[in-house]
Order: sequence, then C-alpha cells, then structure tokens
Amino acid sequence: PAAPLSPQEHGLDFQRLLDASAYKERYRQDMIRWGEEKRCTDPGFFCRMAVKGVAQPVWVVSDTRRLSDVEWFRDSYGDAVQTVRVAATEETRKKRNWVFVAGVDDAESECGLDQGVTFDWVITNDGDKRCLDGQLDALLQSLRNRL
Repeated sequence: PAAPLSPQEHGLDFQRLLDASAYKERYRQDMIRWGEEKRCTDPGFFCRMAVKGVAQPVWVVSDTRRLSDVEWFRDSYGDAVQTVRVAATEETRKKRNWVFVAGVDDAESECGLDQGVTFDWVITNDGDKRCLDGQLDALLQSLRNRL
C-alpha cells in the first residue's frame, strides 16, 4: 500500500506482524510510517491505547520504541516504572535470522532507545539459559519487593 497503515484498518494478520517473516517485512515500512504520523500528532497515543480501561498492580509493557514512550510512562506512573532493556549481540541476532535492512533497522522505530535512556535493568539474552534465568529471577524478585 502507498498510504501508511494500521493492521486493523487494512485487515493485516496481527500475529504474523509480530514474527520475523517476509510477511512482516512486506508491511514494515508502511507500519513505521503510520506509527510516526500518529506519534507526531500525539506522542502518547500508543501508550494510552496499551493501558486504556485496564487497571493492574503490575504492568509489563514490552517493545516501547521511543524516548517519548518511556517519558509517558514515567510521567504517568512515576517511581513505579522500572525500565528493562533486553540486549543481544549482533552475532546472536543474526543466528536468530535477523538481517539488517537499511532505512528500517537504523530508523528511530528500531533504535530510538539506544541512547538517551538510563535503564533500570539490562538483561542479556545471548542464548545462555542459565544466565538469562538468573537475570530474570533477580528482576522478578526486585519487582515483587516493590509491591
């Protein structure tokens, strides 16, 4: 499609947009453009959609993309917010079938949080299950202690 789009407006398979398939790649740039237009108009648009009408003692918000997303949650929920970055080396990502696409993978939607954010937690996910489990256990214990 030539116009920016949302999955709902264009009958796209939302689940297939979540994986690393050719299907997702076919629509990825259009989805990014649509998201950028929404954020320019209203930086909190996607954050409000995520929490609309639901109250939970703990929220896990995955896949924030911009500093404005992090700022929205911090402004809305204050000290209750804990930011977590999950990192993997480029080598690991390539083993998981990631292929760099210029104009997409270097866009703000993919690397907008690579600088300018101090994360409360950085979890390394390079395939060592024991290491990952230990990091996640520490994170979960810390979160439980905050309840």
